[in-house]
Amino acid sequence: MIAGGDMKARRHEDPPILVCADLQNVYLAEGRIDDDARAVSTRCLALLSLWRDNLWPVLHLKRIAQAAWFNPASDLTDWIAEFRPRPGEMVFEHPLPSAYSSTRFAEYMSTMKNIRCAVTGFSLDETVLATVVEGFHRGHRYQVIADAVACGRADIADAYKLSMIRAAGNFAGVADSGDLIEAAAALTA
Repeated sequence: MIAGGDMKARRHEDPPILVCADLQNVYLAEGRIDDDARAVSTRCLALLSLWRDNLWPVLHLKRIAQAAWFNPASDLTDWIAEFRPRPGEMVFEHPLPSAYSSTRFAEYMSTMKNIRCAVTGFSLDETVLATVVEGFHRGHRYQVIADAVACGRADIADAYKLSMIRAAGNFAGVADSGDLIEAAAALTA
């Protein structure tokens, strides 16, 4: 899975790390959820379940911006129940859009060699895009799973989401969840 979209699995390769970006309640809150967000969360859950069933590496990103309106008592910043990190899964909280704003994440990624990451989740126009751009410049390989990512707001048109995926495609491979599932099946065969 390199920038260019090659999703063919090779038996000698390890599966990519599944990166679940910003899967918090706020993105499925009333008034923000739409059909795309529901479909994206379903695809994210299918991929996460596949990774968990095979005990493959999963990494969770959570943006922890401290805006003036931020209420730590609110459950909107909690994980969506199905996506709550499990023991053994890595969790990185980051204050700025790029996950590399987390020192722990930046250090973790810098120690990995020949790592591939498949990115799913919400906040395509912030966390996902910023992370793949910075990762590209650091020599890290990402694959954005186009039908398993969504922008943070339900009122944004499909054309905006498509433009964000195209922008991310300049710095990462782009594939669909079906391609990733097919490649994963080849690894387990």
